[in-house]
Amino acid sequence: MGKDCIVVEDMPGFVSNRVLMLTINEAVFLVQDGVASAADVDRIFKTCFDHRMGPLETADLIGLDTILKSVEVLYESYNDDKYRPAPLLKKMVAAGLLGRKSGEGFHKYR
Repeated sequence: MGKDCIVVEDMPGFVSNRVLMLTINEAVFLVQDGVASAADVDRIFKTCFDHRMGPLETADLIGLDTILKSVEVLYESYNDDKYRPAPLLKKMVAAGLLGRKSGEGFHKYR
């Protein structure tokens, strides 16, 4: 199949989701708190870290409902406030702003 295997311990979220969900959730808090716009947060990650997509573009691609569920599962699993879902994320999901699949999330899509 041409795939590499990386073995890690069996924990909720494994490695990628634990790191990615924290990054996305914190990016949502930055927008919620008025620190930066969604476009600026994403631009910083693309220009400073050479990421193809910023964390909020990534969230829109995955689906904000999926992001919210993932963060909630991590919060419940670890009982750690660092996984507390950003209120803005909850509000957007409740409003049906789910990202690309709904046509709007942190960015607008055609």
